[in-house]
Amino acid sequence: MARILVIDDDELIRLSLRMLLEEEGYEVAEAGDGETGSAMFHADPFDIVVIDMVMPGKGGAATISDLWRDFPDVKVIAISGGDAEAGPEEFLEYAGVFGALRTFEKPIGGAELLAAIRELLEA
Repeated sequence: MARILVIDDDELIRLSLRMLLEEEGYEVAEAGDGETGSAMFHADPFDIVVIDMVMPGKGGAATISDLWRDFPDVKVIAISGGDAEAGPEEFLEYAGVFGALRTFEKPIGGAELLAAIRELLEA
């Protein structure tokens, strides 16, 4: 079964995504920041990365850019709830520029996320 890496600084979001994805039979790993997630991917690449755009330290855009540079076939789904200065749509627009194939605003609908994952795995 496919391996998915979830990178998000919010532990509850990571847990809920893990539960959703594991119920579908996916193998899931988690990272709480971009630096850790990038290191995990470099050590043992995953089939798909689900990444939050707004995180302390190395954010989503920098992480996506680094992964895409080193792994041009990486399949990234970006998620965002925005921050105090900008709404999620701005961050998700950047995500597409940096290489994300799909984007979702938080809160994420489980059915939509699973459909995007299936689509990317079949591509």
